[in-house]
Amino acid sequence: MAATKSSAPTKSAKAKPASKTARRTERAASKPVDAIKLLKDDHKEVKTFFSLYEDLDDEAEKQALADKICLALTVHAQIEEIYYPATRAAIDDDDLLDEAEVEHASAKQLIAEIQAMKASDRLFDAKVTVLGEYIDHHVGEEENEMFPESRDSELDLKALGEQLAARKAELMAQIGA
Repeated sequence: MAATKSSAPTKSAKAKPASKTARRTERAASKPVDAIKLLKDDHKEVKTFFSLYEDLDDEAEKQALADKICLALTVHAQIEEIYYPATRAAIDDDDLLDEAEVEHASAKQLIAEIQAMKASDRLFDAKVTVLGEYIDHHVGEEENEMFPESRDSELDLKALGEQLAARKAELMAQIGA
């Protein structure tokens, strides 16, 4: 007689998180990922958000997407607070890391200004546009200078990636994303 599968859930079965974002975040946290790949994936996502923003006319849609951009950048900046010190210890390029630190502080200020505004405010679009240009410049330096130096160093990018993914999952859970 053939064995049949029980329809009762097993102990090892996990309940699926409610949203696609939560499921994606959980999967990302459960797989070891290279730190640079994780950061580049964030860069790609935010670049897409800025591109979508350029095509919007509706103020409610602009507000929602600007909020999403600010949230994504805030989480990204927080996980980079793990990446940067590890990189500073592994590579010999203090100038590059100092510039990145200043760029982060400036971006945080602009994000705070955008979050305090409404899409109907006169400078809202300009600030989102400038933030996008600023982030594009910052990403270029990271991807073309810092990341290659990190790859060439003794930095354990897999272990660092696990730390970044865990922190990102923690932050996303805190905000309910």
